[in-house]
Amino acid sequence: MARNGQHRPEIVVGLVATPPDHPARVVARLTRELADQLAEQVDANVRWTVRTGWGEVAPRRDGGVEALLDGVAKRRADERWDVAICLTDLPLHTDRVPLVVQTSARRQVALVSLPALGLRQLHAVRRVVPDLVSRLLTDMGDERVSPAGWAPAEMAARVASVRRMTGESEAGEWGYVASRLVGRARLLTGMIRANRPGRALVGLSKLLVGAFGTAAFALATSTIWQMGDALGGLRLTVIMLLGLTALVAWLIVAHDLWEKPDQQTPAELARLFNLGTVLTLALATAVSYVVLFTGTALAAALLIDTSVLEENLQRPVGVADYLTLAWIISSLATVGGAIGSGLEDEDTVRAAAYGYHPEPDGWLDERDG
Repeated sequence: MARNGQHRPEIVVGLVATPPDHPARVVARLTRELADQLAEQVDANVRWTVRTGWGEVAPRRDGGVEALLDGVAKRRADERWDVAICLTDLPLHTDRVPLVVQTSARRQVALVSLPALGLRQLHAVRRVVPDLVSRLLTDMGDERVSPAGWAPAEMAARVASVRRMTGESEAGEWGYVASRLVGRARLLTGMIRANRPGRALVGLSKLLVGAFGTAAFALATSTIWQMGDALGGLRLTVIMLLGLTALVAWLIVAHDLWEKPDQQTPAELARLFNLGTVLTLALATAVSYVVLFTGTALAAALLIDTSVLEENLQRPVGVADYLTLAWIISSLATVGGAIGSGLEDEDTVRAAAYGYHPEPDGWLDERDG
């Protein structure tokens, strides 16, 4: 039974989000429920207090995990927290295997790489963070809580395809890594999730408007009708893929979204950033293409009478012909839409780059929550 609240010892847990973008949104939702989770899962005889803070907009990359842990430890000491948990969107590796969690009892902090958790990141941190707090306090020998009643390896079961990493590190320095194959796949999907492709899609609104303008012009061109009728499905597929690829390449080149390795960014991390950027843009442009295709097909059905299309193609036409027409026009219009992308606000487009994080003013509404 819990003791009276005035006599219960207080333990302050700090949650640090770095950079203060996607991780901050996860922290904001976790903060509202973490104290109750800790009382239920760790120790009800403790008065749990949860504090939040935002880390660097551009966290250090050159020192990897150790640099992040040192930075969080300094923040913990400055804020006088008992323990601190850092959530980051940096894709971390150890021995070329994705690192999910790293704890350090010596520093009294732990680190969670959100991308390594895959798509259901909030669900995963809800399961992992209480265990991390319990593990840290136990390894620190904190007498205010009962020792954790589970082995460190058990926490690996909280997230699928994760195993405990054992090494020659000192006591209380636990690492958890993902499996080599499934873990890498989940890391990539997690990077797309953390990069918020919906924001990239909204940011390419002018591109979509330009593509619709190109499509409207092409709908009135009978040569395009005949071209679509003459091309088979394979050629149309190739044209579509070439158009989407050209658009993604144009966005990367025109807005300088390609991350280059340097002293601050190791080559492996730069490759992951670039892959995350390409996948995010590919998803955003694919969704834009679907919207464009749907709108073009509806416009073709409304504007082009069946008899006019039959007269031009010299044969009966059906729904498939209208879809084929929308297909080729959408593919050609994506290239025209790339011109519209040059009119986008630079910061809006650069938000699709995985390694780019603008200053938080104006988009981190959780900061004041």
